[in-house]
Amino acid sequence: MKNHIVSGIIALIVSLGVIWVAPEVVPGAKTLKIEHINGTPSKGALYTLNDNNEIVPLDFTAVSEKVMDAVVHIKSTQTSNYTARGPQQYRQLPDPFRDFFGDDFFDQFFGRPDQGQRYYRFETPQQPQVRVGTGSGVIINSEGYIVTNNHVIAEANDIEVTLHDNRTYKATVVGTDPSTDLALIQIKEKGLPSLPLVNSDDVKVGEWVLAVGNPFNLNSTVTAGIVSAKSRNINILRDQYAIESFIQTDAAINPGNSGGALVNLQGGLVGINTAIASPTGAYAGYGFAVPSNIVNKVVEDLLKYGVVQRGYLGVTIRGIDGNLVKEKDLEVTKGVYVDSVAENSAALAAGIESGDVILEVDGVEVSTAPELQEMIARHRPGDKVKLKIDRNGKKMDVKVELKNREGETKFLAKNRKEVFNVLGAEFEDIDKDLARKLDIDGGVEVKKLYAGKLMKHTEMREGFIITKVDGRVIKDTEELAKALENKKGGVLVEGIYEDIPGTYYYAFGL
Repeated sequence: MKNHIVSGIIALIVSLGVIWVAPEVVPGAKTLKIEHINGTPSKGALYTLNDNNEIVPLDFTAVSEKVMDAVVHIKSTQTSNYTARGPQQYRQLPDPFRDFFGDDFFDQFFGRPDQGQRYYRFETPQQPQVRVGTGSGVIINSEGYIVTNNHVIAEANDIEVTLHDNRTYKATVVGTDPSTDLALIQIKEKGLPSLPLVNSDDVKVGEWVLAVGNPFNLNSTVTAGIVSAKSRNINILRDQYAIESFIQTDAAINPGNSGGALVNLQGGLVGINTAIASPTGAYAGYGFAVPSNIVNKVVEDLLKYGVVQRGYLGVTIRGIDGNLVKEKDLEVTKGVYVDSVAENSAALAAGIESGDVILEVDGVEVSTAPELQEMIARHRPGDKVKLKIDRNGKKMDVKVELKNREGETKFLAKNRKEVFNVLGAEFEDIDKDLARKLDIDGGVEVKKLYAGKLMKHTEMREGFIITKVDGRVIKDTEELAKALENKKGGVLVEGIYEDIPGTYYYAFGL
């Protein structure tokens, strides 16, 4: 009734605001009627209910202004060397050279040419190839920490962040999590506007949301829509341990929105926009965002441990549908079916068996495989969870102590120092067996390279084992950190590769 009354009042105001204007009458000229409205009724023309069931205007302007300052534009540049190959590089060997060295010599070193020809391939010097990608990011902390998608900054030599007010900064990578396609980067600035993370479990299908980002390099773009589904798995992540439990929205999301914000009408971060479902590569009605609860867990682990500490059940699963119910003669029609249980897994130790149906996690009902993945992914190795399962029609509670990928309850060891962020690398101590094999006392292996000093200024590859820094012997990550912290000026790193003979040297500045 309230809605009808309000709508009637607005309609009356609009009709009273219509003015008829007749132009000066000119013989033979047409009479033109122009309608004018004094004050548009669009502001407040739509209404919604708040949490207290009170009617409030549906207005996106205030939240848009609030959110845009905390969403940034990211440009990632990847420079790689390659050796060009093409027809222009095949040329005939001059006769004097053929006579002196013989054709067999050149056949051996440059490859035998086509039958009846005497054209040999000569390699050209390596040419730099530059690829530039763009995306979005969300400032989640006033100290310059920014969340984005891993695919936005993956393999980048240089990351440039542009704020809403057009200030530009170089960014370093704090850490990445390919399993969720999330990355945490940082710029050197303080007092930045940021977005608070909300509990994504409270987000409801049908709720209004805004997508904020930089599609097609169109900075600070806001689109509106609703949450059209939750816990979606679209099989887009290629990581072996991928976790997909996306929030689905019909707010327009396009290339360049990746890493941007999905927010509610209070300006809280609901998720990080990550993917679209489209036959053309552009918006076709569905966008997908990583839920804020997963974002919160990933960010917390990257800051505290340098790597995501994720607990695993150790089972292969699938959602239940009508066909599976008939095939397995199940007593339940909702839940997550356990296909198999891995050796040395948390599930096996807890007594979970193939054929069990998982119904709840810590009292929260799970109906799909993505829901179960998301619930477990929020925990670390050693955490205990209580599962409610159905086994041949009998309900039972099972307590499970989660393990890591290696089947242990301890955390993965990663030593993450601020100077390592500047270098743009993840380091790991080599084990005694490898040290013995390489005939060294110890060393630090470069496990992963990000945008930073090493990738930008050296030709170092992943797998390089650092044995010395400026002539100082390095046996572990602690010694590496001490050798580099507070260092200014040039640095000379010495080391070896496991599969390549010889000693290699890389120089860069700090």
